Amino acid sequence: MSRPPAGLVALSGFFAFGAVVAGVSCVALLTPGSAWEPMWRLNPEASVAFGGMGVWAVAMMFTVAAACALSAWGLWTRARWGHRLALILLVVNLVGDATNTLIRGDLRTLIGLPIGGALIAYLLSAGVRRQFVVR
Repeated sequence: MSRPPAGLVALSGFFAFGAVVAGVSCVALLTPGSAWEPMWRLNPEASVAFGGMGVWAVAMMFTVAAACALSAWGLWTRARWGHRLALILLVVNLVGDATNTLIRGDLRTLIGLPIGGALIAYLLSAGVRRQFVVR
């Protein structure tokens, strides 16, 4: 099989990066006070929110890491399930950004709406959909 188009390579890398970030978060949650602790300075609100969730935060971040890793692989190999999983993850992220804006009043999350919308539009374009085969 030939190499995927540049847009799918980039999107696959985006999901791979998401898998690494979620995986590191999962490890940091499992090992409080460890060398990973300074990473929470990037988003102290997340540390507080995750702390209140207990073991569910670890389970959620593990699930996000696995879903992102699978999506990255599925897009890279151009498997139809990878295309669907990427769309699902992007829609869930879009809904989360919209919810954070409306309920929490966090206007910073608005940036995710046009970006997520553009990525969804790209994945739904006819040229990209033709790249995916049944596996």
